[in-house]
Amino acid sequence: MTSIEAVSSYLPPTVSVEQLREPLGLTDQQVRRFTRLYGLDRICQAPDQSEAELLATAAGKLDALAGQEDRIRYVVRAKGLRTTAPYPVSPLRTVCESLGLRRAKVFSVADHGCATGLLAVDAAGTLLAADGDPDALALVLAGDKTLTPFSQWVEDVSIMGEGVTAVLVGAGGDRNRVLGYHARIHGREDGVIDLDAEGAREAKRIYQDAMAEVIDGALAAAGLAVGDLDLVLPHNVNRVSWTVAANALGIDRDRIFLENIGRTGHCFCADPFINYQSALELGLLRPGDTYLMTSAGLGQSFAAMVVRH
Repeated sequence: MTSIEAVSSYLPPTVSVEQLREPLGLTDQQVRRFTRLYGLDRICQAPDQSEAELLATAAGKLDALAGQEDRIRYVVRAKGLRTTAPYPVSPLRTVCESLGLRRAKVFSVADHGCATGLLAVDAAGTLLAADGDPDALALVLAGDKTLTPFSQWVEDVSIMGEGVTAVLVGAGGDRNRVLGYHARIHGREDGVIDLDAEGAREAKRIYQDAMAEVIDGALAAAGLAVGDLDLVLPHNVNRVSWTVAANALGIDRDRIFLENIGRTGHCFCADPFINYQSALELGLLRPGDTYLMTSAGLGQSFAAMVVRH
């Protein structure tokens, strides 16, 4: 059974949404919507750090990795953005070399938008289980560098941050056991991410039902119901979407961890893991608690994972 052995995060310094008004070309109305309605306030940005430096910093804070480098069988880069560096530059290879991960097979997963992080954990656990080595581990690196205006915000949805996480994954163990995972893509058959007005309307139309579908699927795989959840660790897209989702799913809003929306911005597929570490530090998770991680990405990708702490 896949387990999340440890999580570390790196949250760069922040800027205010107001400071991003000119760089992003935001109108007064958009600033008010993002801050007053959506709950965004500070956005993680690291203009002087490369993608490799961001990821290496997060992995360097993973205490459980120290001395265990030779146990890492796979390093999986979870990318919310398909392309993050020009060929032949490989930030992931640079990070692996700096960490001394000599025995690991290295690859990336993408094209699931911000749902890619949960996909990467599931893929890592599946590969480790197939290997049959109980001591083998995988390292998942999640989060993205916002290199262009296209990647810095999604109109009328959220503003992207550059927080990143490192997740140590095992194939067994008693810590943070994955009880159920479910994912679904509702995008176009040709794989094109359609961001025109019609595509945006369609994404909004199906969002709540699609999110409910993957949450129900993950709970069913775990043999649990919504009432069994002690905490929900969502993607930090905005406060409004989770207010609506809480009502639709019958989840008490107090059980949905939304504190980081105003502190970090939407950090691509790193959000659920950033929220996990914050919840742990705040004492919101006790041994035996069951929590839900969720994500949704451009291209209408949705994922949910149920975990026993």
